[in-house]
Amino acid sequence: MTLNTLKTAIFSVLFLAFSTVAFASSTEEGGDGKEFNAKEMIMHHVKDAYGMHIVTFNEGKENEKHISIPLPVILWTDNGLTTFMSSDFHHDYNGKVIVEKNGGRFVNVHEKIYQLNAGETEVAFDEAHHPTNAVKPLDFSITRNVFMMWVSVVVLLLIFISAARRYRKSEDNVPTGIAGFVEPLVVFVRDEIARPMIGEHKYKRYMPYLLTVFFFIWVNNIFGLIPILNGANLSGNIAFTMTLALFTFIITTLSGNSNYWKHIFWMPGVPVPMKIFLMPIELIGIFTKPISLMIRLFANITAGHIIILALMSLIFIFKTIAVAPVSVAFSLFIGIIEIVVTAIQAYIFTVLSALYFGMATEEAHH
Repeated sequence: MTLNTLKTAIFSVLFLAFSTVAFASSTEEGGDGKEFNAKEMIMHHVKDAYGMHIVTFNEGKENEKHISIPLPVILWTDNGLTTFMSSDFHHDYNGKVIVEKNGGRFVNVHEKIYQLNAGETEVAFDEAHHPTNAVKPLDFSITRNVFMMWVSVVVLLLIFISAARRYRKSEDNVPTGIAGFVEPLVVFVRDEIARPMIGEHKYKRYMPYLLTVFFFIWVNNIFGLIPILNGANLSGNIAFTMTLALFTFIITTLSGNSNYWKHIFWMPGVPVPMKIFLMPIELIGIFTKPISLMIRLFANITAGHIIILALMSLIFIFKTIAVAPVSVAFSLFIGIIEIVVTAIQAYIFTVLSALYFGMATEEAHH
């Protein structure tokens, strides 16, 4: 093992150890004596939020201090546009802190903002802990996931613009610097995904989308593992994966040739009764393909976060430090797997999208 490899391994272990501790940093019992709820803690970490919480000092005490990155809350109410920063909620998501802005009173209940009805001074809940005297305004807020999506766009632009400049300055088109990292990945998507799945003569028109999807998913999956970003779980948001799957569905549908639609509505070479039987099945298959894309990416990314948080929760469930070595060891193991999964899930989404494009554009064989 070389010295650089050893340094990389040590850094990776320390990074993952810090990651697991950061994920569980807010799992301790508060000063109000409330019992630790693993489900509540896990769901709070994996879903979207209005701010980016980094760390809490002296939790549960009078001098409790939070370090976070506040994000803008943008609401449309009966009084018009209402804006304020997420820090106004003081890290409360149980509806206790009321923010008064633009003639309205707002509370944050489980990372959903509600506006109290006129005359109400505190939120009331039903048995399922749903607000009964508040309504949800139109919400256009810059949440944690939205913010990290913009960050990923900026990162990707910087990477590819820098790579393009490297090529422009190179006299023999030999990739150097960041271009040396990007080119093998671009060539891999072209030669191992686009060409085999779509075909030699038609793959070029789909390369911009396939490359965008591959790098976009991969970068956001990596961001989800960085503890200082509080595990911004963009790929674990069903709305994000649904949007990407919808783009694949639209491109596939618009790319379909006569041979593609013939195999769906009136499959050639099959007896007429069987054609009538297969047509609704094939028609349903048009919609199940993007649905499977959406669920696969969402479930695999979310599952990794939930497993790590569940393992760390064992320390607080059993209320003993003796469980810590086992929890941390297994969390590190899952964390290493998660690093690999970030690329694998980007690869699978891109492969299946290219496969659907190839099926839609395939010519009839005689």
